[in-house]
This record gives sequence, C-alpha cells and structure tokens, in this order.
Amino acid sequence: MSRPRSIQVGAAIIRHNGRILIAQRKENDNLGGLWEFPGGKRENGESFEACLKREIAEELCGNIEVEKLWKVVSHPYPERIVELHFYFCRFTGGELKAVDCQDFRWVLPEELGQFSFPPADHDLILELSSREIPS
Repeated sequence: MSRPRSIQVGAAIIRHNGRILIAQRKENDNLGGLWEFPGGKRENGESFEACLKREIAEELCGNIEVEKLWKVVSHPYPERIVELHFYFCRFTGGELKAVDCQDFRWVLPEELGQFSFPPADHDLILELSSREIPS
C-alpha cells in the first residue's frame, strides 16, 4: 500500500484593526464552501514568506507583511497529508477582491467559530477565538 503524498501549505492569519481575514473556498474546489485562512501550496524552492505574499496577491489582490511562524499542523486526509504552516501576518494594502476564492470577510476572533473550517483548523480556531489579536 502506498503512503499518501505530503504537501506543504502556507496559511496566513492576517490581522488588521483587531480582525482576522478569512476566505471561503470555491464550491468546486477540494473542501469547497469551507472557510480558511488564505494561502496555498508552497512551490519548489519557495520560502513560506514568499508563498504567502504570492498567494494573497493572486487570491485576493492584497499585500501583507509576514511577521512570524505561529504553528505547524500536520493533518491526514484520505488522499494526502497536509502540513500547514500558519504565520501571523499584517495587512499592508491593496483593494481586496475575491479573485481565486468564493468570498472573504474580516471577522473578530470570537466570531471564527461561526464559520465552517476544514478539520485541520479546528484546534487553531478554538485557540484564536480565545486570545487577543493585536492589529
């Protein structure tokens, strides 16, 4: 039996004015309709910081400053293992629009539990919901 392949993903916890940016996956995508912290697969030779800046520009037309790694979560799905690298980031500009996502919202940390996220994000949502998020 072959072992599921592993992919590395950068996920941005983008903060601005005490809120966090979340994006909704397109319905026809894997885990479609669920909310997530924006980001995406890291390309070969790319740093996570560069990955996050590229993905936020492509998906939302936004600019960010990547501040620090917060957590790394490895989550098995039937077809692959996803290694998520969560970074705290700061929004630095751009007119956000849903280019490669269905929708996006700025939410207060305590509102995160009102949205459906992928299973890999469950513990992070609980932790972020109960902490003060600096701007």
